[in-house]
Amino acid sequence: MSLPDLALQIVYGRLAWALVAAALLLALLPALAPALFSSLVSRLTRNPAADGARRATLVVTGASVLLMALPGAASPAYWIALVCQYPSGLLTGCALVSLTARWRGRPADFVMPAGFALPLAAAGLLLYLEAFGVLALGLYAGGFGPAAAPLLACAAAIACAVAIARGVATGVAASLLAAVLLFSLLRLPTGNLWDALLDPLLWSWALGSAVVAFRRQRAARGAAQLAPQTAADDPGMEEPEFAHASGNE
Repeated sequence: MSLPDLALQIVYGRLAWALVAAALLLALLPALAPALFSSLVSRLTRNPAADGARRATLVVTGASVLLMALPGAASPAYWIALVCQYPSGLLTGCALVSLTARWRGRPADFVMPAGFALPLAAAGLLLYLEAFGVLALGLYAGGFGPAAAPLLACAAAIACAVAIARGVATGVAASLLAAVLLFSLLRLPTGNLWDALLDPLLWSWALGSAVVAFRRQRAARGAAQLAPQTAADDPGMEEPEFAHASGNE
């Protein structure tokens, strides 16, 4: 079992929480306070339509990094770490992908893809049930494994690189690749593979996205079942036939 250096963990925690906080602000502000965000963008640049998104991303991210870098208890990251420890490498990767999208002016997507959210939600449920003593599967301890965990991380990195090269789910693949590289090269955040892939905030996001995906699928099925019935009940108005009298009948 190889653990990262404590100083490296602290630096990672400050920087990672700064990126996560900036990504959350830039995603939520336009949706919850559009007037405030528009005012911020207009003050940062003379041409908001051209480079407002880039200026806003740069300023919010820089301010977040400076705030989290404050020493000791003056840093919000100090208090966040007391509750949530360090963000997973996957959450940090998602934050980087989100910030890149905001830099390019793309709108935020608050729901994970179902194929990404469901495995995370299921894995997190098993891990948290094990943490509370409901299950005894040895999953978390396996994340410190000297052979299985590094091999799994390498396989995931190769799969992500292939997906990015083929242009398939590039956002998800880039986030996962960042997580496994942090784990493989620096053993961050804790030396456990599961901590590189999951944390409470990411699991909550995945669980919420899975619920939204289930509700959408259920609504789509209901609409598909209702459509043929509606068509059968309302065949539409038939064209009336007019009798034309010509001559004597």
